[in-house]
This record gives sequence, C-alpha cells and structure tokens, in this order.
Amino acid sequence: MQRSLFSKYLKVTMIIVLSSFVVLGTVMMVTFSEYTKNDKRRLLTQSAASAAAVAEATFLQGGTSSPQDAGNIQLLALILQTFSLNIDADIFLADGDGRVILGAYANSELHVGSSFEPPESIPAEAVQRCLADGSYTASGRNNGVYPEAYYVVGVPFNRLGSPASGAGAVFAAMNASSMTEYQFDAFQMFLIAALVAFVVAFVVVGVSAYRLVKPLRLMSSAAKALGKGDFSVRVPVDSADEIGQLALSFNNMANSLASSESMNRSFVANVSHELKTPMTTIAGFIDGILDGTIPADRRDHYLSVVSVEVKRLSRLVQTMLNLSRIDNGELKLHPSDFDLSQTVLSTVLTFEKSVDERRLDIRGLDTLTPHTVHGDEDLLHQVVYNLVENAVKFTNEGGFISFTVSDSIDRVELAIENSGAGIPPDELPLIFEKFYKADKSRSVDKNGMGLGLYLVRTIVKLHGGDITVSSVEGEYTRFSFYIPKPPEVPKLKPSHTVEDAVISERPKREHRAHRDEKPIEKEEGDPHD
Repeated sequence: MQRSLFSKYLKVTMIIVLSSFVVLGTVMMVTFSEYTKNDKRRLLTQSAASAAAVAEATFLQGGTSSPQDAGNIQLLALILQTFSLNIDADIFLADGDGRVILGAYANSELHVGSSFEPPESIPAEAVQRCLADGSYTASGRNNGVYPEAYYVVGVPFNRLGSPASGAGAVFAAMNASSMTEYQFDAFQMFLIAALVAFVVAFVVVGVSAYRLVKPLRLMSSAAKALGKGDFSVRVPVDSADEIGQLALSFNNMANSLASSESMNRSFVANVSHELKTPMTTIAGFIDGILDGTIPADRRDHYLSVVSVEVKRLSRLVQTMLNLSRIDNGELKLHPSDFDLSQTVLSTVLTFEKSVDERRLDIRGLDTLTPHTVHGDEDLLHQVVYNLVENAVKFTNEGGFISFTVSDSIDRVELAIENSGAGIPPDELPLIFEKFYKADKSRSVDKNGMGLGLYLVRTIVKLHGGDITVSSVEGEYTRFSFYIPKPPEVPKLKPSHTVEDAVISERPKREHRAHRDEKPIEKEEGDPHD
C-alpha cells in the first residue's frame, strides 16, 4: 500500500524526535550517574575526614590511647550518628587491626532493617591500605568491607596525634542501591517529561505536516481535474514560500492550458469553417457545370471562382504545414540575395482588384528603390503578403496604405502603415500570439484564423530580425520589421608586384648606405660634428 507524503513526513520526523530523546536521555543518565557517584564519593570523603578530626580531638582529650571520660565516648557517638543521618551513610572507626571501635549505621539499618548487627571488625587490609595511601576508595561488591554492593571511602586518623601511638581509620559507606534508586527516580522524571514532549511534538508536527501537504493534495486533485478536461480549477495561494510559488506556477500553467484549449477549439472551428466554405463553393459550381445547370457561356466565370477557392485552400494548407514545421522545429531557411522592394511591388499587384474596389490610396511605391536583403525569399514573401493582406483587409474604404523601405548600416527595414479603425492598446501585446484574432466578431476578417501574424513574427525571428506594431484607434496601424544584413568579410589590401617592391626597396637601401657613412666621417674628425 502506497503511503502518503503526510504519513512519511510524520513518521520520519517522529523517528528523529524519538532518536533525539533516546540519545539525550542516554547521555543525560550517564552524565548524571557519574556526577552522582562523584558527588556522593566527595560527600563521604568530607564526612569521613570530619569524623576523623572529631575522633582525634576526642581521643586526645583523654591523654592516653583510650578515652578516660565516658562523656567523650557518648559525644563522639552522637557526632557520628549526626553525620550518619545527615548524609544517609554508615560511619565507623576501626583500629589498625580492623576492629571496629565505634560507629553509626543509618544507611545499613535503612536498607537492611532492624535485624542489622553492626560489624565487630573489618578486613585489616582495608585499614592498612588506607593508612599507607592516605585514603581508601572502593565500590561495588568488591569493596573489601561489605559483602554487598557499597560505596566505601576511608580516611586515616591518629588516636594520640602520633602514628606510633596507634592509628586507625574512619570509614564512610553508602549502599549502592540507594544511589540506584535516586538515579531511577531521575530517569522516571525524564521519561515523563520526554513523553509529554513527544506527544506535544507529535501534535505540532502532525498539524504542520497536514498544512504543508494540504496544498499538494489540492494540486493533485486539480491536476486530475485538468486531465479530465476541467480547466476551471485553481489552487488557492496562501503563502509566499516554495509551496506558494508552486501553487502560483500551477495556476499559471492551468491558465495557459485553458487559454491554449480555448484557442485550439477556436482554431478547429475556424479551420473547419475555412475548409467547408471553399469546398462547398467548389463542389456546387463543379456539380452545376457537370449537370448543365450552369450554361456554357458562364462556365469560365465560375471556373475562375473555383480557381480562387482552390488557391485559398492551398494557402490554408500551406499555412497549416508551416505551423506544423514551426512547432516541430523543422522549418529551415534557404537564404539568398533578393530585392525586397521588388517583393513589395509584386505583392501589392496581387491585391490590385481589392485596392481598386475599395478605392484605396497606395503611397510610397513610386519612391521605392532597390534594397537587397539576404534571406529566404519564399518565406519573406509570405511575410510581406500577410502584412499587405491585413492592411488591405482592415483599411477603411477610401483610406490609404503606405510603404517605406529603408536601409541602414546593419539592417533593411520595411514599414507598412494603413488608415482605419486601429487596434486597441490592450490587444497590441497579444496581436502576434497564435490563434489570436483582433476581429473576434468576424465582421471584417471573415477568412482569418489568427495564424498570419504569428507566422510573420516567427519567420522574421528565424532571420534574426524583429517586428513591432503601433496603432492609434480611429487613425492608423503600422507594422515594421527589419532583416539584419550578413556581416561583411574583411577585404584584404591589394598585394604589390615585384617591380613595385624593387622600386620601394631602392630608396631604403640608399638611406641605409647614407646612414652607415656617418660613423666613418666621425672617425676622420669632421669639425662640424
């Protein structure tokens, strides 16, 4: 079963959080354990040293190797009991042979119970080691003093202030289980805190992941709707981050697809109309000629109409082929040098009938001069043809069309301007788009498909040029395009003949000879030097 992005994100995040808690807990417990052991060991050492100091002072008051005053013994026992209760540890005194002199066992009684019997002696090796090293430290079951796991520290003391008078040691011990219980309590608190933090993290991450994945789910649903042909769906953009930018890009794509689909449908409708109209005309006239409906004296007239419609179909098919070649990147240029002015003249002549019927004033043809361009003559003829056709089609009756061909250092430019209704400013940026028709009502452009200007711009771009349009509503429309000139090959300087080289070399030799004679004159001591 395929898991969603939400579950994957939540699972990975929770694994990371849980792993972090485990690592943090392990490090914390190890550090806490070591800190607790060192702190307890330090506390036992300080308490043992304090008890040793008190024991030395108590024994010194007696003046002999054993106390003479029973009150001092009771006082020492009370002090040891106080130390033992304060730090929850056993504290006892042992002489050099390991015999226990006096002690308080608060920790042992706490963990063992009332049946605990204080030890009468401890291994002498522990006392001797304490006296030899100045201290004694042991832990676990091998502490040398207790048969159980205890932390034991020892501090030496002199009963009469002199080692020779008899020495012993004060031991402070704590059951290891008490420290373990303390650590276990701390670990329980950490577990509770970690569990609460994990639950909070789970909720926060879950909500964040849901909010993060929600736009992607919406985009997925919208993409499925687009796949089914519903181009009206859009994704709400709620942020400016990467997800928001993705949603914005998705909406732009949906707008583009919707626009493309609308243009494609319009294109199919236009092409169907364009194919149906001439084919119906051709079929009707041919049938009329074949069945004798059209009289013999009118056949030439209707055959000419059929010829016009066939040419119209041919242009339509050629336009479709060029469009397909452009979309597939197969449209290739076959450049040659030709006169652009002559192309303009020949193209205008093909519209002579329409120009005369609409009484259009053609300007600029009488002043055209030859201008050679380097490009594909057939494709550029199609550019000029489409622009002239648009100008004738949209010029108001009795208006004008002017032509200007100019030549500069790096380009040849053609401008075609016509009077008429003009183009609205909001449509000027769209005029060269594929399938776009400014005359959406088809009141003037009854035969257009919205491909002419798109092909014009594409062909001009293929030649390295550009086309622009400017218009003022109710006054004029002006299309201008240029074709760059090919870079000129640098001309080489004319080479000199052998005779010219000899003639040019002669004065150089004479000059060198004259120059070489001057040092000789200097050696003879010319007074003018």
